[in-house]
Amino acid sequence: MQEGIAADHRARHPSSHSATDPGARTPTRALIVDPSAPANIGFGEIGDPVAGPGQVIVDVVHASLNYADLNNAISGRVPAGAALGLDAAGIVRQGAADGSGPAAGTRVVLFADGAFAERVAVDVSAMAEVPDGVGLAEAAALPTAGLAALRSLRSAGIAPDKRVLVTGASGGVGRYAVRLASRAGAHVIASVGSPARGDGLVDAGADEVVVGLDDIKEPVDIVVETVGGPHLVTAWGLLAPGGSLQSVGWTSAEPAVFPPYATVGLPKTLMSYVNEFGSADDLAELVWLTAEGALVPEIGWRGSWERFAEAADALRGRRVTGKAVFDLQPDA
Repeated sequence: MQEGIAADHRARHPSSHSATDPGARTPTRALIVDPSAPANIGFGEIGDPVAGPGQVIVDVVHASLNYADLNNAISGRVPAGAALGLDAAGIVRQGAADGSGPAAGTRVVLFADGAFAERVAVDVSAMAEVPDGVGLAEAAALPTAGLAALRSLRSAGIAPDKRVLVTGASGGVGRYAVRLASRAGAHVIASVGSPARGDGLVDAGADEVVVGLDDIKEPVDIVVETVGGPHLVTAWGLLAPGGSLQSVGWTSAEPAVFPPYATVGLPKTLMSYVNEFGSADDLAELVWLTAEGALVPEIGWRGSWERFAEAADALRGRRVTGKAVFDLQPDA
C-alpha cells in the first residue's frame, strides 16, 4: 500500500519529490539514491524545485532521519537519482501562486517526499506553521514518528480506560506514543531492549517500563508495535479480546512466525499502518502539543547532514534514543 500511495503522490505532484526541471536554473544539493554509494545513499544534485499549483518553495534548515529513509534507499520505492527524506523544517522562500498556505518567511514543518534537499517544493496540504517557542530542529523531529504515534493511537481507539503497550519505546515513534497515550489517560507500558534504553520514559508518562515482554502478565488493549519479528508475535498473544495491535514499524528486520491457532479465538485485530500524505491538520496538532509542552521531541543524534552515514549507522545499530536530526544550513 505504501508504494502505491507514494507512486500516486509523485505522479500528481512530481516537483514535491525530486522537482527535476529540464530548464532548472540552479542545481539543488540533496541526499539521493545512489546505487554506487554505500547503503545506496550519497550526495547529488537535483533540479531547482519549481512550485506547482498549491505548492510553496521551502529552504530546508533541518531534517530528521527515519528507518523508512534507509529502506527507501534500497527498496526501489524512490528511484535512483531522486532525493530521499520525508521529514524537514525550514523557511518558506516562495509562497503559493494561488495565495494558499503560508507566506514567504514563515517557519514551517513538512512531511513530504524528497525532504533531504536544500530547497523543496511542497504541497500546502503537507505542512504546518511552526509557532514561536518551538525550534525548527525540534519541529523536524516530529513528522514521521509523531504522525505514526498520533494516528495509530487514534485508530486503535485510545481512551482513559485502556492498557497500552508500546514496543521499541525508546525510539522516535515509541517516545511520542508513550507521551500521547499517557496524555489520554491510559495505563502505559513501555517495552525497551535494555534498562539503559528506558531512561526518561517514566518522566514521559510510562506507568511501567519493562525490558522485553516476558514480565507483562496482564492483557493489554492496544499495542503500538514498532519492532516486528518475534516481538510482534508475543505482543499479539498479550492482546485482550477486542484489542488492536497497530503494526507501525519493523526495526528488527526479523520474520514473525505465529504458532498454530495463534490467530484463532476471540476477535482482536492486527492492523497494518502507513503514514499517508495530506497531513497538515495532524502536523499542526503535533506542533501545538509541542508548544504546549505535552510533546517533547527528543533528539538523540544531531549533526551536519555531511555526517549522514554516521547518523544512519547509529540508527541501524539502535544507538539513537529518540530522533536523529540533520542540520542543512551552516549556521543552523
